[in-house]
Amino acid sequence: MKKILILCTGNSCRSQMAHGYFSHFGGAKLEVYSAGIETHGVNPRAIAIMKDDGVDISSHTSNNVDEYLDINFDFIVTVCDHAHENCPYIPADNAVRIHHDFYDPSKLISDEEEEIYKAFARTRDEIKNFVKEFIKELP
Repeated sequence: MKKILILCTGNSCRSQMAHGYFSHFGGAKLEVYSAGIETHGVNPRAIAIMKDDGVDISSHTSNNVDEYLDINFDFIVTVCDHAHENCPYIPADNAVRIHHDFYDPSKLISDEEEEIYKAFARTRDEIKNFVKEFIKELP
């Protein structure tokens, strides 16, 4: 079983969605962790948009990357530029490090709930496609 860490700034939205999909599609191939360089709590809209796709992340917690420094990860995936540029060094010598900057829908300022929903759905779908492609490449 491979260990994967998904990193984002606050471990509230994009990393939580990725965590959900890596767990969902990775099955017995992956042991999934997610963390942030800060902790902001799990975004309720991220929980709702994942539920709309049949993936329950409501029991996820927002964790700090410092909690996982002793784990020897096989993969470290950053899902935002800020975490990629500011994350402390994680001593996982053999880890494959992958970066993909996904749009942060929680930063959208709008009075239109439908517009916010669409932004979350768009990011969710991009993350889902990224994860599915990643899983295809696993041995």
